[in-house]
Amino acid sequence: MSAVTVKRFTISEYHRLSELGFFIENERVELIRGQILEMAAKGTPHSVCNSLLIGKLVMLLGKRAIVRGQEPIIIPPDSEPEPDVVIARNKSDNYLSNHPISADLLLVIEVADSSLKYDQEVKLALYAEARISNYWIFNLVTNCLEAYSEPYQDQHGNFGYANKHIFLPNSVVPLPGFPELSLNLTEVFPQTQS
Repeated sequence: MSAVTVKRFTISEYHRLSELGFFIENERVELIRGQILEMAAKGTPHSVCNSLLIGKLVMLLGKRAIVRGQEPIIIPPDSEPEPDVVIARNKSDNYLSNHPISADLLLVIEVADSSLKYDQEVKLALYAEARISNYWIFNLVTNCLEAYSEPYQDQHGNFGYANKHIFLPNSVVPLPGFPELSLNLTEVFPQTQS
């Protein structure tokens, strides 16, 4: 009996497939550790939180950094995730020449409801391995912000973050890299009408 081998793609192969029209227009996929994965559909709370978050970050940061929403980042050799939001260092060409790499990223954010476990396990390990210094998950299941910092590798080769802070929806949180700026979470978490 022969073993089954999964074909893993490099970033350049993934780009080539896209150029060749392999993906259906508007199909939401990302490359994670060489596998092409379909992204979960976004519910209304996810979309609202994501939109509010991008708007607030753009207002707070102005021209101090670039806020990107659901755009690719590069994690060589075989990952090109599309986080919900990233704060990237300013670059003169606004990342026209290439998508941001980990050294460009001040903060990576995922908004999670149905994707929560995936964001807490697979994406967290991927971002920690890439040495992305700050990773936030807007957890819409338990309605809190999970803020991770200080990526590390343990003695078994697993990657994670040494620090995890939980912020409730009524918290004000300092922005990584911008100690003078804070994000009021009441302005970002979707508010249910009573």
